Amino acid sequence: MTLNILIADDHKLFRQGLISLMRTRGDFVKVVGEAATGLEAIQLAEQLRPDIILMDIYMPERNGIEATREIRIKNPEIAIVILTSSESDKHLKEAVSLGISGYLLKNLDGDELFDLIAGIERGEAAMTRTMAARLLKNAANVRAGAHEELTGRELDVLRAVSHGASNQEIAEELIISVNTVKTHLKNISSKLQLDNRTQVAAYALEKGLVDL
Repeated sequence: MTLNILIADDHKLFRQGLISLMRTRGDFVKVVGEAATGLEAIQLAEQLRPDIILMDIYMPERNGIEATREIRIKNPEIAIVILTSSESDKHLKEAVSLGISGYLLKNLDGDELFDLIAGIERGEAAMTRTMAARLLKNAANVRAGAHEELTGRELDVLRAVSHGASNQEIAEELIISVNTVKTHLKNISSKLQLDNRTQVAAYALEKGLVDL
């Protein structure tokens, strides 16, 4: 399956470089559009309905955070990955709260980018260990070793979520009901004091509870 990609970045040279990189993996990804402003990203997301948007933060006519917010409301099925030079904790926290599929810095390696994009197709969060650690560092009241309070079954659910499994898939794998999965997830979030699946996956990754 080829993933359709929309690139949103106000630097033309960076967009061209990213497009050239994507062409080396034409069997896997295809760039279907490019936007130079946040407003263009919103409009093209509606027109093209890409599978994934690689979204910069610093853009005119609505920044990447604002554009992400609007796209998530109108087209929640589109996976949005922030690809930026910003290491701001504020930007990271805001982006994650919107339900993004990943937060990456522009200095990452091309092969690593493709690996993380492949993970998105499986429902995984596109985030390096460094960014996962930064996210956890800024998550309110997350205590070191909090996962030690999780039961064995809760750890099973935690690992499955981190690998991108849906509630239904987890239920089938563990031979439990979907409602039981939801209860485990609620308990996990409460014990770890995290807000969503992305933060749960980041926690598991940073603590070495799951493989990359």
